[in-house]
Amino acid sequence: MVMGDLNWRLENTYSQLPETFYTRCQPTPVRDPKLVIFNHPLAHSLGLSDDSVDEARRFAALNPAFFTGNDLPAQSAPLAQAYAGHQFGGFTILGDGRAVLVGEQVTESGARFDIQFKGSGPTPYSRRGDGRAALGPMLREYLISEAMHALGIPTTRGLAVASTGEPVFRKTTERGAVLTRVAASHIRVGTYQYAAARQDKNALQALVDYVITRHYPDLAGADKPALALLNRVVQVQAELLVNWMRVGFIHGVMNTDNMSICGETIDYGPCAFMDHYDPATVFSSIDHQGRYAFGNQPGMAQWNLLRLAEALLQLLDDDEDIAIERAKEAVGTFAKHYDQDWFEMMRGKLGLVPLIQDDTQQDRALIDSLLAWMQANRADYTNTFRDLSLGTLTLSGLYSDKGFSHWRQQWQARLTQQYQQPQHSPQSSQALMQSLNPVYIPRNHLVEAALKAGATGEMGPFNALLTVLMQPYQEQPDCERYQQPDPSNVPHQTFCGT
Repeated sequence: MVMGDLNWRLENTYSQLPETFYTRCQPTPVRDPKLVIFNHPLAHSLGLSDDSVDEARRFAALNPAFFTGNDLPAQSAPLAQAYAGHQFGGFTILGDGRAVLVGEQVTESGARFDIQFKGSGPTPYSRRGDGRAALGPMLREYLISEAMHALGIPTTRGLAVASTGEPVFRKTTERGAVLTRVAASHIRVGTYQYAAARQDKNALQALVDYVITRHYPDLAGADKPALALLNRVVQVQAELLVNWMRVGFIHGVMNTDNMSICGETIDYGPCAFMDHYDPATVFSSIDHQGRYAFGNQPGMAQWNLLRLAEALLQLLDDDEDIAIERAKEAVGTFAKHYDQDWFEMMRGKLGLVPLIQDDTQQDRALIDSLLAWMQANRADYTNTFRDLSLGTLTLSGLYSDKGFSHWRQQWQARLTQQYQQPQHSPQSSQALMQSLNPVYIPRNHLVEAALKAGATGEMGPFNALLTVLMQPYQEQPDCERYQQPDPSNVPHQTFCGT
């Protein structure tokens, strides 16, 4: 079906799961839908549009009523998903309180992506909430998720943000909006916890089978499907966390309902990016104990995976003691996966590759000593690694510190060893570093300024920032200000935005 110049090919396989996992419901129509921003490259990759028409004309031709749920493609079958979750350690029954899954867009290659409206009105899981969202937080999710995608990190993405013409009431009155979110799927650790809490073994098994079919078909036929799935989720979550740590990303609300089974970053409420390096960095206004601080994120991911293992326990083996041992063994591999992947990632950030006679202790010492120096001197995480990747570092300012000079001599000596091996050169090391160390990240003060302007209808700063963030590894002319941390040094704080 073609609607508003978009070619929808929606299916609804999630609705084939037991009804315990969802409730059918419609988006609540809004007063005056207007399209604020639309993701043309994403639409093209989903098979929704082509590039044969000028972008401005394509934007004008789009039907804004679709992007708030006022109008829907014929194939859609909206539903709200049920799930549970540990929120800051406390277990609760949840569900899509302000979102509906419209359907799954199937591309010509057969790839499948959820299309979800976020902020589309109350559902049976709203828990006395209004089911709505404010424009600022929806623009934040669009911006940060697109930045994450450009950084090469698995993530949900924003297809569109539309204003509703209606107010939402939070601490102040704000403009309402709906985000059209695209995901490989919206199945979470909390989805399994929900079925386990209901003691519904058949539903658990159906969900395991569905996820394997949809996301991990190579696991089909495994002797213990639930165990095979658990092992795979442990692996993909370790890879995701390494990517977060690579760019200084702090999720801010790593509850089990915010951990995607398919390894995508999901939900961008109080998230932010670290400026000066400090593992204890926290931005979220609700994370009073630093539970989800930058350096705690790997441990919290493993804690979440333990909750997944608990939910799957009855499928791991009929003998509870054996099931517990299998669960502990599977989740216990997270540390090994993460540590090895993190080490290789940090090596790459410094342009290092294994030597023929590899000395991992030497490289670990180099990494640890640099991070210790960065923390002690409040060095900017992103800029320090990018400066090192330029190959023309001048020992002035912060870099004139004796501790840094000593470290740099050791680093250069290690690189010299590497260059004596075939196929390794200063140019290859520099290329490796520049592929892993971005020039631009979403600097918190620039994000807040762009969102403040966007919330009033002025999208210029937002679009300018988004344009820079779409090429994060390339130096761009006249964009130096996008590299700099907040000059005010005022502690940054983020809010959930619900």
